[in-house]
Amino acid sequence: MNDVVLDVQGLVKRFGKHLAVDDVSFQIAPAETFGLIGPNGAGKTTTISMIAGLLQPDEGSVIVAGQTVSRTSIKPKRHIGLVPQDLAIYPELSARENLRFFGRLQGLRGKELRSRVQEVLELIGLADRAKEQSKKFSGGMKRRLNIGVGLLHRPDLLILDEPTVGVDPQSRNSILESVEALTTVGMAVLYTTHYMEEAERLCDRIAIIDSGKIQASGTQSELIDLTGGVDTIRLRGGGEVAAAEVGLRDLSAVQHVHRERGELVLSVHGAPTAIAPIVNVATGAGMTLSDVEITRPDLESVFLALTGKALRD
Repeated sequence: MNDVVLDVQGLVKRFGKHLAVDDVSFQIAPAETFGLIGPNGAGKTTTISMIAGLLQPDEGSVIVAGQTVSRTSIKPKRHIGLVPQDLAIYPELSARENLRFFGRLQGLRGKELRSRVQEVLELIGLADRAKEQSKKFSGGMKRRLNIGVGLLHRPDLLILDEPTVGVDPQSRNSILESVEALTTVGMAVLYTTHYMEEAERLCDRIAIIDSGKIQASGTQSELIDLTGGVDTIRLRGGGEVAAAEVGLRDLSAVQHVHRERGELVLSVHGAPTAIAPIVNVATGAGMTLSDVEITRPDLESVFLALTGKALRD
């Protein structure tokens, strides 16, 4: 267990007759960002509420840094930083005052508190607005301050529940850059979102959750492979296009090839490794290439294949 910060096993939560979380299990290692993606109502927030010790699971266990988490436990929660979807900052206080207040709640004092507050202000890009009341901040700045509160005590596990909801594109990018910097200091990050592009950018591994149950988990490549994902390669050029088409059909990696508006379109398994022999066969047959384009399946197509619906349905 030394190489695991979070170990979640068989979490179940019911609200009356509604099964909100159904046998959810996963682990997160140090310096790893793990994405929990799914539509609103999929069970993401209920799952992280149990992980953070805010809700008691009906079944299953949560272990953080080797310690079992429950609603009444205190010691293991010191290893957790929680950034909720709803803002948890005081609007009348400045950014610095908010961080100092929450830092004291985490047991920070004196020089350590002052130093850590300044470090966090710089990390979240608010050092130049530190004295300003947070009620005057934009939505994105408030979100970044919210993240800063969760970072103050240097948790082993940081939980981010849809931290970019309702922010403008520029602020969203700033938040994502801040998250990217966290794993460089060894922090484990649990990131929930219903934006596929965020998961693709940030996450080392991803679990797709729908109707309270994890449908699949793994790296982005592993998830694509699970659904039999096929890459598309487009070859554009001139010369002996027909001869190239015939030759490419003999390659084992090529499932299908056809001509489309003067270019060859190939359906291929494992395009990164297949591209070299494909180019060799095409040019060897006399085709003169002007452009080669590879399109790989994305998480949106994986989600659709696993659940039968688009992520935002």
